[in-house]
Amino acid sequence: MRKITADKIYTISGKPIEEGVVIVDENGKIIDLTTRTEHDEASLEKYEGVIIPGFINTHCHLELSHMKGKVNTGTGLIPFISSVVQFRDFPEEIILAEIEQADQEMWENGIVAVGDISNKLDTRATKEKSNIRYYTFVEMFDFMHDSNAAKTFEQYKTVYDGQSDSSNNKKSCVPHAPYSVSKELFRLINETNGENNITVSIHNQETAHESKLFQDKTGDFIDFYKMVGLPLVDWLPTSKTSLDYALGHMNPNVRNLFVHNTMTSRADIKAAQNWSANVYWATCANANLYIENRLPNYQDFLDTNAKMAIGTDSLTSNWQLSVLEELKTIAKYQSYVPFETLLTWATLNGAKALGYEKDLGSIEIGKSPGLNLLSEDGISAKTQVKRLV
Repeated sequence: MRKITADKIYTISGKPIEEGVVIVDENGKIIDLTTRTEHDEASLEKYEGVIIPGFINTHCHLELSHMKGKVNTGTGLIPFISSVVQFRDFPEEIILAEIEQADQEMWENGIVAVGDISNKLDTRATKEKSNIRYYTFVEMFDFMHDSNAAKTFEQYKTVYDGQSDSSNNKKSCVPHAPYSVSKELFRLINETNGENNITVSIHNQETAHESKLFQDKTGDFIDFYKMVGLPLVDWLPTSKTSLDYALGHMNPNVRNLFVHNTMTSRADIKAAQNWSANVYWATCANANLYIENRLPNYQDFLDTNAKMAIGTDSLTSNWQLSVLEELKTIAKYQSYVPFETLLTWATLNGAKALGYEKDLGSIEIGKSPGLNLLSEDGISAKTQVKRLV
């Protein structure tokens, strides 16, 4: 049994506890929450700073870890995607080694659960033995061609069947993005997932070209599809947003996690919330800057009571895999977001988005959320995180 105390404990589920003490058993399960006055000082592990639950990283591409530093920054989404394709074929031993290293980096950075995109089985072995819980999103795309849907689905269903779901790991089939998934592929994904306590992730509104494609079939995606040999000859624009297209073909009865949302408007957020009460929004601030040199307008998400969560994206589009560094970037560029709100995004909201809230995301008796120590009561460039449990 350990009695851990700091200047303040942010439970997330309730009010912060000044000079609180969290008591955990040998497995990290919380068995009591008290204050220092109730204990002999010699029995306490005392720290300066604030204690928070373990971080939840709701969006990552662990299998792309070998691409760190290989793709240029600030190019925009479509050139970024084109560059990623060039670095897919690396020696397997390098890919696997970098996956293991990235997993360890996240653990050391206080991350206890990850929503991870997979197109291959490269990450399976690491997930099977990791200290981190993984919700694997097996991502599918057929470049908007219904005729390719069945073949595409069978290809990625093999990945789904082989991915890790042992211990506390989970998995589901997911669409890549509105601009890359046909109506038929959406149908096959929904049919396979069913409605049994799952999360479905989808990349959403990362670039203005996504809106142009759906509204009037213009923008850089037209040339992109020609480049990959699948021009949109018969496909007709919807005259609406890409999000509207996605909502029309996704399942409102499961948890839906929309990722990036760089161009998402207040009207888009409200439309999604009217469509379902199970909508979560993952923001990957550093990846947004890395790829598009811009951030979402977080005020729109605050004003609409949107359930925000944090993602790191991959080492292809980020300089590190750290939820704390994501919070620093938000605090730096949109400092009106309150500290406690940022903590909720990084912990409890993420746990809820992945269906892990019964055990993770907040400091409550009976949970085993992991405990992180932040070096200060707030977020600044100098803030550091230390894993305690």
